[in-house]
Amino acid sequence: MLDFFTSNIVLLIIIAVIGYLLGSVNSAVLITRAVMKNADIRTMGSGNAGFTNVLRSVGKGPAIFTITFDFIKGVLSAVAGSVLVYSFVTAANPQLLAEYARYGAYIGGLFCILGHMFPVYFGFKGGKGVVTSAALMAVVDIRVFALVLLTFLIVFLIKKIISLASLVCAVLFPVYTYYFAYMFDYLGSLNTEYPISMDYVMITTGFAVLIGLLVIIMHRKNIGRLIRGEEKKITSKKKQSS
Repeated sequence: MLDFFTSNIVLLIIIAVIGYLLGSVNSAVLITRAVMKNADIRTMGSGNAGFTNVLRSVGKGPAIFTITFDFIKGVLSAVAGSVLVYSFVTAANPQLLAEYARYGAYIGGLFCILGHMFPVYFGFKGGKGVVTSAALMAVVDIRVFALVLLTFLIVFLIKKIISLASLVCAVLFPVYTYYFAYMFDYLGSLNTEYPISMDYVMITTGFAVLIGLLVIIMHRKNIGRLIRGEEKKITSKKKQSS
């Protein structure tokens, strides 16, 4: 299974570069400059170039644009990785090729997340990668995406803190990935013509662990504020003014 990575290194680098360059297009920075006459979202509010800070500092419309754009670029990067693998890689059977294509999607999505966090176009200072990570999940495993989204909504509706909901999802993303990959994909394929290998379970879980850790690291300041009880909640303007 690891031969896929060593024998297709040039293709995987191309996928990574495409993902990184797409990820580096930071919508939070661009929409804030457009709406507020060259203002920099990274000097406003929390200083993060992402959805939550745009929502608080710029407004709902720009925030909707930000979350939509960030999700789309994550989807495009992951899909590009998958399509390129399908186009240029051969495998012993269709199931193995599908596994390889998913690795390509993970690599494209992972580097899109890194581009979002450290954008080459904006001085390597970007966002925290939550929305882009969610987009990758939606491409590689819609079951994981659905469960992560449900988890996010439950935590957010109870606590009203986006960073806390994001952190919980970052921790559970690898758990959900392993659960579905092992319990359903691996075990469910054992009696089929082309069973899924345990390598697939471990590699996909490894990608999920890496992405989860990246998101957690990018939230280190939020973690400090959560511990001190200083993290802001998302509330309606009516509640804020009352």
